[in-house]
Amino acid sequence: MKRYLDPTLSPRQRANDLLGRMSIDEKMAQVTCYFVPDFTMDPADLPRTDTDYAYGAGQISCLTMRDLETLDQVTTMQRAIQQRFMELSPHHIPAIFHMEGICGAYSPGATSFPSGISRGAAWDPELERSIGDVVGRQERAIGISQTFAPVLDISRDSRMGRQGETYGEDPTLASALGSAFTDGVQSSRPDGLTTEAVAKHFTGFHAALGGIHGANVELSDLELREQYAKPFQAAISEAHLRGIMPCYASIRNEPASGSKRLLTALLRDEMGFDGLVVSDYGAITNIHTVQKVTESLTEAGLRAMEAGMDQELHVRSAFNNELAEWFRSGKADIAILDRAVHRVLEAKFRMGLFEHPFALQGDELMSEFFHDGDADVTLRAALESMTLLKNDGTLPIADGIRTIAVIGPHAENARYLFGGYTHLSMAEGAVAAMTSMAGITTAEDSGAGTFETLPGTPIQRSEGGRFDAILHRLHPKATTLADELRRLLPGITVITAHGYDHSGTDESGFDEALQAAAQADLVIATVGGKHATSSIASMGEGVDATDINLSLAQERFIELLGETGKSMVLVHMNGRAISSDAADRYANAILEAWNPSESGFEAIARTLTGDYNPAGRLPVTVPYTAGQIPLYYNHPNGSAWHQGDSVGFPEYVDSPHTPRYPFGHGLSYSRFAYEDLTINDTDVRVGDVVTISVTIANVSNRDGEEVVQLYVRDRYASMTRPVMELAGFRRLPIAAGRRRRITFDLKTSQLAFLTVDRQWKIEHGTIDVFVGGSSQDLQLHGKFEILGDRIIEGKERGFYAKSVVE
Repeated sequence: MKRYLDPTLSPRQRANDLLGRMSIDEKMAQVTCYFVPDFTMDPADLPRTDTDYAYGAGQISCLTMRDLETLDQVTTMQRAIQQRFMELSPHHIPAIFHMEGICGAYSPGATSFPSGISRGAAWDPELERSIGDVVGRQERAIGISQTFAPVLDISRDSRMGRQGETYGEDPTLASALGSAFTDGVQSSRPDGLTTEAVAKHFTGFHAALGGIHGANVELSDLELREQYAKPFQAAISEAHLRGIMPCYASIRNEPASGSKRLLTALLRDEMGFDGLVVSDYGAITNIHTVQKVTESLTEAGLRAMEAGMDQELHVRSAFNNELAEWFRSGKADIAILDRAVHRVLEAKFRMGLFEHPFALQGDELMSEFFHDGDADVTLRAALESMTLLKNDGTLPIADGIRTIAVIGPHAENARYLFGGYTHLSMAEGAVAAMTSMAGITTAEDSGAGTFETLPGTPIQRSEGGRFDAILHRLHPKATTLADELRRLLPGITVITAHGYDHSGTDESGFDEALQAAAQADLVIATVGGKHATSSIASMGEGVDATDINLSLAQERFIELLGETGKSMVLVHMNGRAISSDAADRYANAILEAWNPSESGFEAIARTLTGDYNPAGRLPVTVPYTAGQIPLYYNHPNGSAWHQGDSVGFPEYVDSPHTPRYPFGHGLSYSRFAYEDLTINDTDVRVGDVVTISVTIANVSNRDGEEVVQLYVRDRYASMTRPVMELAGFRRLPIAAGRRRRITFDLKTSQLAFLTVDRQWKIEHGTIDVFVGGSSQDLQLHGKFEILGDRIIEGKERGFYAKSVVE
């Protein structure tokens, strides 16, 4: 009997049996990936399957699923392609089908969710778990068994175009949200089917020099492990994360995809990861062609596999025929290949692929893919992400307003609601003149220089035509902000004007927009960029910038509008937070809306009108200019605006050291007061749990939500420590005039830090405790003393304080 076909055995036992039956060629097939060039093709006509993939493939890339128009097409093609590759495999081994999942599946009818930074602004792990559950369920229903999400990168540089994919700058916030999302994605499905999450991009990716995608990273080993690896460790320790994707960058001159120090010593030996490591698209090839570390592709392949890389995506390049011959001849140790293949097989048995290799169909597909509550989850995510940065009382819109002028390109086209790595963004990117997605194509292949650009930029103009057609195909019920305001305010006249582009210097629409504003009692101006992909984007993958502020035209329009004296509300949409001198000077209110996705206009309109009370909080520190970067709240003592009296001026010559908006900042239509901070014990032993309780009162006449933020500070330590660190948080609804008490359980192990000897140490000393509504609104202060020291395992430490509400 073939033991690997026995589902009563463990995945490891089944993998052991099957591995012993496989030839080197079949083993090599399992560490490769097939990129389907066109999901509308007849599977029998797929190129290279009879040559480069004659023994099957370990993975199938589903990126081009984005081009299909019906769910039936998706599932029919998945089943046909899977059948084709199982027939190629001598042991009929099914392939893993993978797809991005940060904001939902690239499939017709799939629920689309706000961008990662939007959900970082929600500060709501339970919401993130619900999102992960929807994404995992929908993807597994169509045959996807590996979901490329969550993004656990720590992002402290708004120049980098991919900041919008992340949960923001803080490792505690990212740990809580990423663990919850992972748990949701990997939750069991009917018949034991599971989808495994692949967290990315391990690790330090967003600390690249110059904010440039994939550039070298020069983080210290201690900072890399304490800050940037923490969310990955939390997802591994708390949610049993099953997949890791290394980043494109070199970490201190060593490509992450070929680093045994990162992928084995750190990830597996120290952090305890036991799942599958897959390459980012083309990353192993980059070791040779871009980072120029090896003298051939084959050497790059061997280096990556030996380091701990299990599969090469998205095409077969460095895991090639020559490498197979090296294993066959003994030039390379066959144990290296066997280790990778065993991990691949074990993952496939875990996923249930041998019993259920195909997408669902018919009624079973419909009932699993579509759930009545899915739209409610994405609407909730959009609402909870709304972050009110400034308000002089202009919001919510007052009863006396009779005419509203809605100005700006974002207000009139729902395409701006969708950030990078959404289905819409990827479908748009497929028809853009140039791609910016790493590993897919190059500028030389994609029509560079053949498109109309927005004045003053290299960005492709993309209004109307095939781009709007994609929106109407994927989201036929898409509305505009004006539509939603008219629905909620039926007695008010709403007029519109384009005004300006999302980027650039064109002022030709100013006169029309200012004339519209002159007729209105209130002006709502939408500003920001285009967070997307490829040549139509102003930020996104491979679309980095040196300027993190509004475009010149938008900045100038705000100044002109401000000079008229009209009441002005700004609504900002992008993958980075708004930073604008003119907005600070002239706007009566600023709503940071990020990329709220398919329910975005409803969420924005409900927030503006007061139907919804905003409670989003900034997951990033917002600089005045890029010249302050990196700027983050939990910087080391003696740094940034805590430089103190150590040297020189307390500010830059031309700018303050402090941020425009602090981490955790966000306003509400309610007012809250913090009362009665208690700490269960002021002297605690190493290993104890410290109980910290606080009462929050809603001292207004409007129901609302407060994001209660708990910070700690190690007053004196043997290493330079952060000025403060987020330790826990809770998004808390509180009725008008009511009080609620929240208790945080803080493990002393969460306060451990790395010594110069790279050991995790809980150290004796005074720990200051702060509670408030942001990192600069700390209303209550307490302290406790840790008695004694202890060295612990980093994977067993605490990552964020759990909380309960009375």
